[in-house]
Amino acid sequence: MLIGPAHYVHLGGIAAPRVEAFETPLGRVRVDTETCSQIGRFEFITQTDAPHEPEHALEVELPFLQIVLSSFQLVPLVVGDAAPQEVAQLLRQLWHGPETLIVVSSDLSHYHSYETAQRLDLSTAEAIGQGEWASLSLSRACGWIAVAGLLMETRRRGLGGYRLALCNSGDTAGSRDSVVGYGAWMFGEAA
Repeated sequence: MLIGPAHYVHLGGIAAPRVEAFETPLGRVRVDTETCSQIGRFEFITQTDAPHEPEHALEVELPFLQIVLSSFQLVPLVVGDAAPQEVAQLLRQLWHGPETLIVVSSDLSHYHSYETAQRLDLSTAEAIGQGEWASLSLSRACGWIAVAGLLMETRRRGLGGYRLALCNSGDTAGSRDSVVGYGAWMFGEAA
């Protein structure tokens, strides 16, 4: 399952696509159309390709998944004006066990100075690590609704978040005058 924010198309709720595959330079990734159709029963899910067509939040994750996973089907979900509780409810329905991989795509802070971004992103990272979903907001992460929903469901399952990386675009490329924050976490049994 791949979940990320809607950046270009205004969307009420969450959008599952109707297409049968997404394509990257590494080839096609099959969409689990049966699951996408089944979750259409939730009132906050819309089956439409429109929010997916211009979106980058999900697509940037696909080449990585294509290299790491030998074979998989994709349930791509774009989150618009939804509640974190709706994302958590959806995850509860679709998260069957260890064979389910959930990737939430989100940047952290946007367009602050390098030092300000470091401070803001460290605070956000601590909140994610502690499972404090209620302290997240759009100013802290563009995909905060999906992240908050994931944190709600991981807490319900007794799983903890472990930070793998935290940096910003000033660490990887470009100027440090106006940066975008990035982080990576994995969730597993709490220590």
